[in-house]
Amino acid sequence: MRSTRRTTLRTAAVCVGTAAVLAFPAGSAFADSPAAPQPAVKPNPARVFVTTVKLADGSIAKVYKIGDDHFEADVHAGSTKRDTLVSKGDATTYGQSNGLHVVLQPNGTVTSWMEGGPKPKPGVKRESSVRITMPDGRIAKLVDGPDGKRVVISTPNGNRLAAIDLKNPSAQNDGWTYRIVRDGKRVKFVVIDGKGGGSSWVYRFDGKLIEKYTAERSAPKA
Repeated sequence: MRSTRRTTLRTAAVCVGTAAVLAFPAGSAFADSPAAPQPAVKPNPARVFVTTVKLADGSIAKVYKIGDDHFEADVHAGSTKRDTLVSKGDATTYGQSNGLHVVLQPNGTVTSWMEGGPKPKPGVKRESSVRITMPDGRIAKLVDGPDGKRVVISTPNGNRLAAIDLKNPSAQNDGWTYRIVRDGKRVKFVVIDGKGGGSSWVYRFDGKLIEKYTAERSAPKA
């Protein structure tokens, strides 16, 4: 093999009840498949950086959240961008190059292993996190990992204010209350405006706002 030969990741998207392997020719990271043409990946101004994951061969994957149930992972070897894995909806995306296997899960989690090496055990989940700006202007980092879910509260400039989890589920700061609550099998993050009458916002751990309650303000007395 000459040293000038280019290699790219081969990707496979797996949806619920369906599996399809997309093999791409050398020199084209996301060329159209004859059976299922794929649109070219265009730059998206809504890309929000989530985390950087070190891969099994020493390269890295930079994970971005594009929208609800839509993540992308840019695979870099040094200053060279190898490829981009895209996961939408319930799709799990696979890529491989030079013996490196990379998996991007629907929740934005990335795992990897080398050819012939041990694969990550099914059900073993690495830590993932997403940052949101809360209604009070502060930042909440929602973390989901092997040790459970937790939230780290900080100011916009990075000063840490509090951290909560299911064992210590509540914290207060400047009239605002932050809580982690269990709702059946789901865990939610709740923000309550104590100074504004009790309005509240409820988030999933992927950062999506799923509920909002606006407290009624009583009319001032004459």
